[in-house]
Amino acid sequence: MPATQPHTLSEADSKRLIARFGVPVLDEETARTPDAAVAAAQRLGFPVVAKLCGAAIAHKTERGLVRLGLRDAEAVRAAATDLLAAATTGDGDVELLVAPMVRGSRELIAGLLRDPQFGPCVMLGVGGVLAEAVGDVVFRLAPIDERDAADMIDGLATQRLLGPFRGEPAIDRDALTRVLVGLSRVSEEEPGVLAVDINPLLIQDGIPLAVDALVEVTRDTATEDGAAATTETSATHNGEAHADATIRTVAPLATSTGFKALFEPKGVIVAGASSHPGKFGFVALHNLLAAGYQGAVAATNLEGGNVLGIETVRSIDELPDDTFDLVVVCTPAAANPDLLRACARKGVRAAFVTSAGYGEAGEKGRAAEADLVALAAELGILLAGPNGQGVVSTPASLCAQIVAPMPPRGTIGLASQSGNFVSSFLNYSRFTGVGISRAVSAGNAAAVSVADYLDWYASDPETNVGLAYLEGVTDGRALFDRLRSIAARQPLVVLKGGTTAGGQRAAASHTGSLATDEAVFEGACAQAGITRAATVEEAFEAAATFATQPRPRGPRTVVITTAGGWGVVTADAITRSALELLALPDDLRDAIDTKLPPRWSRNNPVDLAGGETRDTIPEVLELVARHTEVDAIIYLGLGIQSNQARMLREGGFFPDYGLDRIVAYHERQDARFAAAAAEISLATGKPILTATELAVADPANPGPAAVRESGRVAYASADRAVRALEHLWLDARFRARHVTDGNGAAS
Repeated sequence: MPATQPHTLSEADSKRLIARFGVPVLDEETARTPDAAVAAAQRLGFPVVAKLCGAAIAHKTERGLVRLGLRDAEAVRAAATDLLAAATTGDGDVELLVAPMVRGSRELIAGLLRDPQFGPCVMLGVGGVLAEAVGDVVFRLAPIDERDAADMIDGLATQRLLGPFRGEPAIDRDALTRVLVGLSRVSEEEPGVLAVDINPLLIQDGIPLAVDALVEVTRDTATEDGAAATTETSATHNGEAHADATIRTVAPLATSTGFKALFEPKGVIVAGASSHPGKFGFVALHNLLAAGYQGAVAATNLEGGNVLGIETVRSIDELPDDTFDLVVVCTPAAANPDLLRACARKGVRAAFVTSAGYGEAGEKGRAAEADLVALAAELGILLAGPNGQGVVSTPASLCAQIVAPMPPRGTIGLASQSGNFVSSFLNYSRFTGVGISRAVSAGNAAAVSVADYLDWYASDPETNVGLAYLEGVTDGRALFDRLRSIAARQPLVVLKGGTTAGGQRAAASHTGSLATDEAVFEGACAQAGITRAATVEEAFEAAATFATQPRPRGPRTVVITTAGGWGVVTADAITRSALELLALPDDLRDAIDTKLPPRWSRNNPVDLAGGETRDTIPEVLELVARHTEVDAIIYLGLGIQSNQARMLREGGFFPDYGLDRIVAYHERQDARFAAAAAEISLATGKPILTATELAVADPANPGPAAVRESGRVAYASADRAVRALEHLWLDARFRARHVTDGNGAAS
């Protein structure tokens, strides 16, 4: 009978359903009486398990409704009698489930749920009664294929459980892949299924076996082949109601003309310019002029007058036609409709609106925002904002924004739902020397979303890495589809706020309780090839690494260090990551022997043990980088000589006693080492990341200063360098597995 409310199928019916999609289940029987249970046990063979099951019974173990290891008929009869007596009126129609007793030392959990933001998701994790406590789970958005399933298996933190374990063989990954792909098919072929919970997915002789299963449905769903019922449902996207907030269709606004006008305008108008240094209208005009923008500049002010050397006009109508294509709007919201109409008459094709009082200001503001979006569409103007902080485009020397600073020119394209994070990333750009191509604060993103900017960056010849800050996501599936397309074209780094507020879902399901917003979003990013960062520093350093380092061909990493302790800590960090601490090949060890004294570590990390001469570090770097088994290098200890030189310079005896010569020598050496690392990396096509706390403790030190001059990041710690390299490797691995060119070849 059609169901009007979500309900669960019995364990028996749940297993019948998932078995149709290739999930291995036990050969088991149902019974209504103790005598029937005994007969079933005799057919199956002892020992057996007996359970009380029914559509209203979710968690049998917690209620004591499972009997294990029943070795004869009397034990089965007694257990069946007890179980039937334990049924309550709330359990509804119940039956006994009798199954062979199987054992395995490893338990996984697998499942399916329909997330309110992202739609159907497949889950895999460490299972059993401690599934929620352990929390080692990975998610992917359905549908998934075999490659996605393999990535899920690789994504489990507890990898040791997947290999040979306590005398049992390694888990058959192909069989586990089939389980996950089967669950994905459930989401496509059975839209009435809300959730599937397989816990435990027992591993017996390496093969996964669904020992317990629970399926939650919203309508009658087939439990036998070919009998799926159909009932009316609302319009859905992969079975989910399709909300529309984060991603909007911006055509015809987001044309190449509109973005060209926004980021490379031939002329800029600052509407609402002010002579007061504390006003947006002053700061926007000041920053535009201070950055050296070479196009035409005009400004409006209702009272006229000169602001920063610009003779303002009282009305847009006083300006010449076809001279300006971008307007930075610093006027009150009420004035903006007439302003846009006047701008359109003059040929303006993009407007960045800093004005507040729109969607963030309640119902009237939302109505005004909708009217502004409609008007901009009618006028053919790309509308950025409102309530944004500005736009930066270094190729155009454009800094039309109300936050600072102007970054150096580079290839990172930045889009953020928070203007303050734009400022944060620009500050890191200035500090590291790794430049930005474009940056924009999306504000309310009324017409143009963060994804729209990232999409344009992916085809922008000035940009080779996308960097984004996101907060609210109301249509996760649409966002995922858009970002997945973008990430296929260039590396994409995302920092997301507000990921820990998600509530528990589907109380009847372990799968639902494990599906936090954080876990599902993390899985979506991994599936799309998006680099997910946890902090502002990590996000910028990941983007900067993509922008400046070659991708590694594999995970095999060598650490070169001038001090042993640093190498040990870095080796620990590599071991915890997806990278591999390469066991030093014999021929490479022999080659390094010719450059270092016998006391060097003779292993990886390569601890130079203070045995460096003038050219040792560049020579060892090159030996290691050119070895065919090495994919990447982390270099530690840069700046030590210059740090000593600083002590000598500041110690009161400089420049006497020959200190001037030794100080100059030390400082030259560190600069040489930094330059050598960059040059060898370019020559070999292998990433060489340099880490030293002096990058922040003493940025003027010639070592980290020379790294910045080479256009690369001097990482403030080995942990941060390892994390950045891990992101680089994971992106390279993802592209090798998933991203293909037009001929189907991996790119």
